[in-house]
Amino acid sequence: MFLTLLLVTFLIALLVSFIIVKIFNNSLNSILNRLIESSISSAWLRYLKFAIYVVGISSGVRIWQLERYITPQDSEGSQIIVLNAERWILEVYRTIIGSLQGIAWLLLVFFIFALIAYVVVRLTEHKRDAQKS
Repeated sequence: MFLTLLLVTFLIALLVSFIIVKIFNNSLNSILNRLIESSISSAWLRYLKFAIYVVGISSGVRIWQLERYITPQDSEGSQIIVLNAERWILEVYRTIIGSLQGIAWLLLVFFIFALIAYVVVRLTEHKRDAQKS
């Protein structure tokens, strides 16, 4: 039962990450094309998609939380938590929310740095245009 839960949470986190990559693909591509030369922006986009998958899966599949279904909570002979339908629903919900939360933080950090880079690029272009005039 534990292995099934592990596989299901992994697949759900993978699906959530895939959906987020599809939703943000055009936006990320546009931002990177504006900030970086087109020859290298595709490589950065590929890396950013990979990072979304890694963060989404690692945030959604929390191994340390799932360990309580195979090991006792304390050393005084307590029992392992039973994996029933309610716990399955809770773990699926935690997987979805955890994946979304991790990806949201990643994208927030990316967009903050992209905004800073955009301002730098605009200031550089403005100075260059001012010198030409």
